[in-house]
Amino acid sequence: MGETEQRPTAGSRLGAQENAGISTLEHGQKPPMTPPGKLVSIKIQMLDDTQETFDIPQRAPGKVLHDAVCNHLNLVEGDYFGLEFPDNKKMMVWLDLLKPVMKQIRRPKHVVVKFVVKFFPPDHAQLQEELTRYLFALQVKQDLAQGRLTCNDTSTALLISHIVQSEIGDFDETIDREHLAKNKYIPHQEALEDKIIEFHRNHMGQTPAESDFQLLEIARRLEMYGIRLHPAKDREGTKINLAVANTGILVFQGHTKINAFNWAKVRKLSFKRKRFLIKLRPDVNSSFQDTLEFLMASRDFCKSFWKICVEHHAFFRLFEEPKPKPKPVLFSRGSSFRFSGRTQKQVLDYVKEGGHKKVQFERKHSKIHSIRSLTAQPSEQHTEVPKESARAYGDDNDAVAVQSCRQGKELKASTEDTGQHKSPSLKKSPKEGRKVDGTVVSTVEEEEEPSKDRMQQNRPQSQQPSTAGSLTGSPHLSELSINSQGGPSVANMTLSPNLSPDAKQSSPLVSPLLNDPSCIRTDDEEEVKRKRFPTEKAYFIAKEAATTERTYLKDLEVITSWFQNAVSKEDCMPETLKNLIFSNFEPLHKFHTGFLKEIEQRLALWEGRSNAHIKGDYQRIGDVMLKNIQNMKQLTIHLRKHNEILMELENGIKNSRKLETFCRDFELQKVCYLPLNTFLLRPLHRLMHYKQIMERLCKHYPPSHTDFRDSRAALAEISEMVAQLHGNMIKMENFQKLHELKKDLMGMDNLVIPGREFIRLGSLSKLSGKGLQQRMFFLFNDILLYTSRGLTASNQFKVHGHLPLYGMTIEESEEEWGVPHCLTLRGQHQSIVVAASTRAEMDKWTEDIQMAIDLAEKSSGPAPELLASSPPDNNPLSVSDCSSLPAGLISDQRPVSISYVCWYRMQSLSFYDILQSNENQLSGNLLRKFKNSNGWQKLWVVFTNFCMFFYKSHQDNHPLASLPLLGYSLTIPSESENIHKDYVFKLHFKSHVYYFRAESEYTFERWMEVIRSATSSASRTRALSHKEPHAY
Repeated sequence: MGETEQRPTAGSRLGAQENAGISTLEHGQKPPMTPPGKLVSIKIQMLDDTQETFDIPQRAPGKVLHDAVCNHLNLVEGDYFGLEFPDNKKMMVWLDLLKPVMKQIRRPKHVVVKFVVKFFPPDHAQLQEELTRYLFALQVKQDLAQGRLTCNDTSTALLISHIVQSEIGDFDETIDREHLAKNKYIPHQEALEDKIIEFHRNHMGQTPAESDFQLLEIARRLEMYGIRLHPAKDREGTKINLAVANTGILVFQGHTKINAFNWAKVRKLSFKRKRFLIKLRPDVNSSFQDTLEFLMASRDFCKSFWKICVEHHAFFRLFEEPKPKPKPVLFSRGSSFRFSGRTQKQVLDYVKEGGHKKVQFERKHSKIHSIRSLTAQPSEQHTEVPKESARAYGDDNDAVAVQSCRQGKELKASTEDTGQHKSPSLKKSPKEGRKVDGTVVSTVEEEEEPSKDRMQQNRPQSQQPSTAGSLTGSPHLSELSINSQGGPSVANMTLSPNLSPDAKQSSPLVSPLLNDPSCIRTDDEEEVKRKRFPTEKAYFIAKEAATTERTYLKDLEVITSWFQNAVSKEDCMPETLKNLIFSNFEPLHKFHTGFLKEIEQRLALWEGRSNAHIKGDYQRIGDVMLKNIQNMKQLTIHLRKHNEILMELENGIKNSRKLETFCRDFELQKVCYLPLNTFLLRPLHRLMHYKQIMERLCKHYPPSHTDFRDSRAALAEISEMVAQLHGNMIKMENFQKLHELKKDLMGMDNLVIPGREFIRLGSLSKLSGKGLQQRMFFLFNDILLYTSRGLTASNQFKVHGHLPLYGMTIEESEEEWGVPHCLTLRGQHQSIVVAASTRAEMDKWTEDIQMAIDLAEKSSGPAPELLASSPPDNNPLSVSDCSSLPAGLISDQRPVSISYVCWYRMQSLSFYDILQSNENQLSGNLLRKFKNSNGWQKLWVVFTNFCMFFYKSHQDNHPLASLPLLGYSLTIPSESENIHKDYVFKLHFKSHVYYFRAESEYTFERWMEVIRSATSSASRTRALSHKEPHAY
């Protein structure tokens, strides 16, 4: 037979060595090396502004150069980065990894190729390596300097303060000013210098790695993070900018995002000459297909942007690299371009499998040593212990974290892989030794004796990155839409209990701490420790009084310490308002400091941790509670002032733009983990907690018990105080909620008016010309608003319309429209059709809307008109409502609002639920375990405001992470889950599963009780069945 013609293969076209077929070489022999050919030198500019030269074969594809740079940096997660260079038309383009370098860079001697970040993941917690996060931080620094990353002055100053912390270490005003004078991070930096220094003062103790983490945490929330604008025009000729991100294609006008097209909605991307075309998937209830057209400057610009879109879609949406198309025999049509390299899922899987060796790297601009994989020998004089190894961020730290937790008392950890060492003496190192007390020592002492937490108060506390808004999990991004049943979610949250199926982006609602299975610990000593303490129920009731009092005291300090210090530095608040607030809160703080001390002293005696061991005299708490509740009655005058404080502060904010900005900036601080007004209401909430504690104590004690008489007297005293202030508290709670909703709604300047009361908010689907679209509804006693999440950095809701309740009727209409759980609301001038996600949700809405209609009928007449504009609901430029998460919570950056959580979890919430949540607050230590981890991690947990906040210890000033619980299911683990521990409960939402373990049956039941109140919203009927009704 004749020889077949040898066609060039894909591998040969890329310069790969050809397979010679069956080898004829003897065993052990190797084929001769292919001569590399002529070498070409390429200059690469790194992210730290240094230049390196790389010699590559003349015919080498772009991947060879990219791999050479990554190997030079010892960079494992190099797939997030790319090489860009100016082409012959001076347009910056990405180096194609499949094409030969020399066919793309015609004159390499005159071209400098830049190594930069190409793919920005939805959350930086997905970046497993410290080196990768360091390079991302350098990219943020570069984008700030070039004006590409735009944000307000506060965010800019905060970003720069973290950069300064990573470069020069802890705050020193003289050194800071010298450093800022020599280093210009942004144009016109002088105007922000004082604010930068003020923020830097708060970063004491942060290592460079933690500063990188914090920097990225702030940056990722900015609307322009990772965005490169490409000029274009729409069909009307309006100048716009196009950009691509991990979620899809974005449309900007200037630097303001006006539209977004999620990958799940995009059917096809193409270009024709200068026209860039986006073909959207047809709507479920519509037969037409929508094709959007944008005009770009030239065909080359258009093709370049199309390529970037193709690469982003493949990297973030596919599980593996797409296979090349078969080469056509005769004619080729269209571009053969495809994404080359690992997808994000493949990168995450590779790093988690540990298929790499960690090495040391140097921070060029930092005067502080890197904490990653240091190779110094152990020293008895100092120790360098990175805080990252002791906290739950990233799988890279698992080995050190696990060993440091397990070896407990021996104070040893194997650091063979990372080179991190602990000295037996545990003395401080010159620069980072101060972190030892806050991390390693506290970890060991937790193993030895949980009660020693109190002894740590005089030790410096390590600053931990705040991740209220962050996520961790599997690489493929999770989804949540109206009909979604969930799936794996984003690596940060990977979660995404907050993601929509179309979202494909991490949500700010959950932190990496909750999804990262690191810092696990064994359980043997926990069993021993548990047996050392009293086991009677009264002891655990008293302990609950102590743990919740700790949290309450911390909340008071937010006002008396943090807020007061901030106010004293800014001339923005009238003296009368200052005196009103602080003269009423300082006596409360002073009293409760002594109250907590007495409770803890009694618990110490009860546990046998003091010199007195007379049982009977000290195994009770009623006498302590009675004494302090009686003394607390003298503070009633201050508690009655809280109504005036709240109203005067809101009036001051309304009349002073400066005070409004100041309060908004204060809410950005990590210590302010709840809305500011919530802290002002805390003293009234606390009274109800005391009443609950005393009710449980009296119910537990038999009448013959020595503590029963004091407990019953304390209950009578506190019940009297609650009865006096309860009506006032409900009015204040409504007032505070209206102001909170006012911040969530765009343009609702007159939302807060006398007589208006909040009833329910939640997510419903509204039937429009385009089918069912998600809308956020807000029900008051006179009006019903329906909104959608606006495309702004503040994540406010945009009002689409409102229906006065006066004269409205409501009826079920499932059969008429063929939509499950459907209601028709008929107003005097407008009717709308809405659908709930479940029958239970529909019943809640029906009940509350009917109640609100009855109230409106009894009132004087129709509600006043609202000032908000009400555009038509079928706005063609609006994006599908739950299709994407915001680029960040940024310019507003307030604590995540309940409205925001309800929108993404498809939940609703009533005013009764909020009142109940004020009573159902709890604090204490819990052990937490992930679905696939082996050990348990001890955390201090605060449950409030429908959310769990996680701290390393009760002494920390701000939470490490948070988990909003709306939409979560609360159950007990089944036998198949192999937990085999007592007092364990399970929280799960879609694919996200967390196990928590309490220390006793009583605390287990209490956690189940309060969490159930947040995970299952009460209907009005159920609420009234055990609460006294209050008139709206």
